[in-house]
Amino acid sequence: MSVDAIRHAADLLRGHRESIDRLDAILVFTLAERFKHTQAVGVLKAQHGLPPSDPARESVQIARLERLAEQADLDPEFARKFLNFIISEVIRHHERHLENGPAVTGGPTQTQGD
Repeated sequence: MSVDAIRHAADLLRGHRESIDRLDAILVFTLAERFKHTQAVGVLKAQHGLPPSDPARESVQIARLERLAEQADLDPEFARKFLNFIISEVIRHHERHLENGPAVTGGPTQTQGD
């Protein structure tokens, strides 16, 4: 391989890595925002004696994410595993709110996204 070809490949690699780094940051901030809302949902559920999980909603959300994954040309199985992980974390947080008593917090009062 010539020096020019190696430089070109290195430039392409650097560009891809920079894009990946920006996307990783977007993912982290998006997850943080999502968890702020699900924490508020957990507090609401605890305040009103609602169960930490909603299996019917979870099934709908998983199916919706699988459809989105297919539209985005992403492996639906990966999307399902990813959402199942997030849901398990959300339920764990909701259970903690239920066990410890709900703290009074501000924020959204809708239960979508939990």
